[in-house]
Amino acid sequence: MHQVRAATTDDAAVLGRMLADFNAEFDAEGQDPEAFVRRFRLLLARDDVLALLAGTDAPAGDPVGFALVTFRPTPYADGPLAQLEELYVRPEARSQGAGAAMLRALRVEASRRDALEILINVDADDADARRFYERHGFSCCDPDSGSTMLCYLGSPEA
Repeated sequence: MHQVRAATTDDAAVLGRMLADFNAEFDAEGQDPEAFVRRFRLLLARDDVLALLAGTDAPAGDPVGFALVTFRPTPYADGPLAQLEELYVRPEARSQGAGAAMLRALRVEASRRDALEILINVDADDADARRFYERHGFSCCDPDSGSTMLCYLGSPEA
């Protein structure tokens, strides 16, 4: 069983290291882990940002995964939208329940904050992530129309 807890600014170093590992694993254009640490310190001081850390029941050891969530206002509800920005579980700890435990904790917190919904962007070719989220009740289709949802990205300098 995995324990999940909210990260604090004291956890910025472990979060920065895991985000760098995540980028390296998937050959993403990574940044210096120290830049991630600095940004996590700033982000974790905000009320609209939540980082979750998953670990084992063992009393010692580094966390095996993290989730980063932002909560933003929307005109469609009194509560916020919850955006799952990142979810990462170290390769050696996958398929052991850490990701599922973080999703359960995220749902509890989103409900507590009266969030309208949880949004997750997943690369279309990341079949493992898509299966994981679908297994946990998420869909890439609008529940009202059945239309497939897409995410568009663009540079601020158009």
